[in-house]
Amino acid sequence: MAVGHEQVTRKIGRGRIWAGIAALSFLALLIGGAFAGLLAEATGSWRAAVDAFDFYLLRVMRFTLLQASLSTLLSLIPALFVARALARHPRFMGRGLILSLFAVPLALPAIVAALGVLALYGRAGFLAPFLSLVGNRHWEGIYGLTGILVAHVFFNMPLATRLLLAALESVPTNYWRLGAQLDMGPVASFRFIEWPVLRTALPQVAALVFMLCVTSFTIVLTLGGGPRATTLEVAIYQALRFDFDLARALALTIAQIGLTLLVVFILARLGASISADTNLPTAPRRAIFASRAETAINTLMILLALLFVAGPMVATLLAGMEADLARLAADPSVRNATLTSLLLATLSALLSVALSLSLVVARRQLELSRRAQTPGLLEIMSDAGASFVLIIPPVVIGAGWFILLRHFGNVFTFAPIMVVTVNAAMAMPFAIRALRPAHDAASARHEKLCRSLGIRGVARLRLVDWPVLRRPMAVAFAFAMALSLGDLGVIALFGSESVQTLPYLLLQRMGSYRTDDAAGLALFLGLLCLLLMLVAGRLSREARS
Repeated sequence: MAVGHEQVTRKIGRGRIWAGIAALSFLALLIGGAFAGLLAEATGSWRAAVDAFDFYLLRVMRFTLLQASLSTLLSLIPALFVARALARHPRFMGRGLILSLFAVPLALPAIVAALGVLALYGRAGFLAPFLSLVGNRHWEGIYGLTGILVAHVFFNMPLATRLLLAALESVPTNYWRLGAQLDMGPVASFRFIEWPVLRTALPQVAALVFMLCVTSFTIVLTLGGGPRATTLEVAIYQALRFDFDLARALALTIAQIGLTLLVVFILARLGASISADTNLPTAPRRAIFASRAETAINTLMILLALLFVAGPMVATLLAGMEADLARLAADPSVRNATLTSLLLATLSALLSVALSLSLVVARRQLELSRRAQTPGLLEIMSDAGASFVLIIPPVVIGAGWFILLRHFGNVFTFAPIMVVTVNAAMAMPFAIRALRPAHDAASARHEKLCRSLGIRGVARLRLVDWPVLRRPMAVAFAFAMALSLGDLGVIALFGSESVQTLPYLLLQRMGSYRTDDAAGLALFLGLLCLLLMLVAGRLSREARS
């Protein structure tokens, strides 16, 4: 009987491992297919691709690095002061609301945030009369490098603030108590207590923000305003969709991959990481006695950051409310785009959760079955394989497949498949982060008991795994669906009149100067994604409690 149980256990273990191999094969096919398309094009037109490495490409690379560096710097400097101000006042009315508001930009699609920035700072924005008065001339708007920087800071400053605040919240309480007993002022506290922690966290936060800005597509596409403010990803899109210059697209894609890998290598050598957890611990009760002057300065910093983050959100809401929402709701193209977005996002989220769960289950099974102290290659790939998609941007994957699929027919007919698969892969690192802790904890508690009682298959799923995993799976599903709903990277390449999503339709309405329609669509899309992220956040908190 024991031998029979061992055979069944081995068979189940092999099934879990094969599920992980299938998920890794999917990622390998997705990334490998993109590279295959690039290599096939390179062998056929390598001379033209080499000639495309010209001054224009160097200028685009320089602007890509320039805007990413400036965006990182402008995001980190205020985030450092705001995080410290929040840490110095762990208890005050509205603190939790402010931190929740700082999480909202993470839930907004990039194109919605871009429209919010335009609605506030654009030529016809809400602040245009005031800015014209201050500049003593007509306000020309915010397109170009300025608009890109403002939008990136809107996205990344709240993220950096939350990450740096999480580092400060990790300081042991007795450090603050000792500082209070020694009557340390704000300068001494910063030097001896806060700065050592911030110095350790800053490289990781800077790495994350820098990578987000280097691979930024929608913000630059929407707010770049011309060829002088173009990054590599936007140039790839323009070369494929407008010029159909495959050689230049190939050269730009190779440059983007090389630049991304170089940045990742340098950041890894510096000990930084491109992933981080933005969950905040509960603020501990600390002995901090801020003076009136320090309190006033900290209050001003928090209020300015709050106004900067809330401004584009309020502008998006007001501009959307001014649109003819009833007419938009009755528009057949809007309804078709909404249904298409929901269908593709649902399929993408289902695929992402299934693949992520397969990797999580396989990694745990390999960990339990290995006899050596060090994990094998398959276990390492099951653990970190999904993170490779964070290094290769969606536009690069889409460009490779765009070049490859043109040999098999009309590339635009493959739009649904490409949107679902690429968005599913891009959401996998976040889905794994939601699923793995719950699955591994449940496995540590119940694995031996399930083996001894012979609980396996559907019975184990129903009695053991499902009660533990249903909330984390719902979190992963909602998060993946929100990411897919707001994505513009893949559909911008493969979208057409027959396959349109809400972000794609929104971009079209902006391009045809139908700003009121674009504002209404942005409001609807933003509220939909925000609702999904709120559901994910609530389920995540309930799963941890």
